[in-house]
Amino acid sequence: MNDHARGTRLRTGSLVLRPWLPGDITFLLDAYRDPAIQAGSRAPVADGAAAERWLRDQEEGRASGLRHSFAVVDTALGDGPAGNVVLVRPAPGSAAAEVGYWTAAPARGRGIAPQALAALTDWAFTVFAADGLVTLDLLHQVDNEASCRVAEKAGYGFAEVLPAHPPWPLEGHRHERRAAGPGR
Repeated sequence: MNDHARGTRLRTGSLVLRPWLPGDITFLLDAYRDPAIQAGSRAPVADGAAAERWLRDQEEGRASGLRHSFAVVDTALGDGPAGNVVLVRPAPGSAAAEVGYWTAAPARGRGIAPQALAALTDWAFTVFAADGLVTLDLLHQVDNEASCRVAEKAGYGFAEVLPAHPPWPLEGHRHERRAAGPGR
């Protein structure tokens, strides 16, 4: 694992991206009551035990170097999280990885998701460049027009339509962003 990734805190504008903390359980439970977050989640959080497991999974992913999940805090709104961004690598040295995000209902429409996603993207291409990372994918269901807008604002171009695949019952979109640099 890249040691620069441990305990990372990123700042962009009024946003702070920080590791998830045990004190974030109440926020997670509230956020996961939102049908929009439930619909896009691969790991729903329905109760306190599930929230604790979710937090543990984020910590274990960070320790392995394969999953870097950040609580997105908008300091203009307060001290608590407003959403989540995540980088998932299939294996160390992989040329491609997947990014994802969600924003809590009260924080939507404020430009938080594209700003946080852009910060995560820049960080990922900087920190993992020497490890071979050159492509990031953002996936969402075809009916999620807001995610298309977030992808575009964060510099992710539309790449292809994906067939329906559990847990998603509809076709999806794959958006892609490639690292800048010679030959890329």
